[in-house]
Parts: sequence; C-alpha cells; structure tokens
Amino acid sequence: MAELLANMFQHAAITSGVTVRVAVTFMPDQSRVTSERWFWVYHIRLENARDERIQLRTRHWRITDGRGVVSLVDGEGVVGETPVLEPGGTHDYVSGCELTTRTGSMEGHYGFTHADGSLFEVAIPFFPLAAPATAR
Repeated sequence: MAELLANMFQHAAITSGVTVRVAVTFMPDQSRVTSERWFWVYHIRLENARDERIQLRTRHWRITDGRGVVSLVDGEGVVGETPVLEPGGTHDYVSGCELTTRTGSMEGHYGFTHADGSLFEVAIPFFPLAAPATAR
C-alpha cells in the first residue's frame, strides 16, 4: 500500500502523526499560455495516524511564482469544509492554482484541533509547479 501511495502522490510530509500527501497535475486544457496563464490541479490526502479525533480548521499557503513573487493565502478549512478525521481516517480533496508564470511552487501548513480543542500545525510539503515547454 505504501508503494502505491508513493506512486500516486509525488510529495508527502508527516507532522505529529498526520500525513499530508500531494499529487499535482498541469492542466493544459485549462491554461491560456498565450495570455500567460498556467493552471495546475492538486489532490491532497490527509491521513490521521494519531490515537485521537482531529479536525482541520485553517489553511496557510505560500505560493511562489517563477519570478519569485510570493502570495500568501489564509482561510478557514479547505474547499469549504472543516473535515474531522477519526483515528486511522483519511480525507481527500482537489483544488487548483493559476499562475502567470510557467513555473512556481506551493507549500504551507494546516491548523488542526485536538479532541480537547487545542491547536496544532501540520506541514504541507513543498511541491513544484512546472508546465512543459510550449511553442508560442
């Protein structure tokens, strides 16, 4: 199973018993290269290996484009949800990122609460965004 997950998800980070896996795909059909707009979809899988129920409350993304311009994105939950993960549970979601450069990267952290309501952070692994070279 571990090998299958490693093949599906190119990037992973483990923090305090919570694994964040990321698979990223460039979307040529959604990109507008002539308008300098490149689009990627990323699939996130959250895995709770802790002995307690946890809940995702917040997200913090650091998105860097190919020029080194950094955008910070903070908010509640993910794609409108604040999922609860039981011990051994998982949660998957898909979202996207558009840049005005053909390369960039993303990384960040999630804010989770323990069963007692106290907060802890879980790392989102660094992952590159890279569009294939295209002729204009």
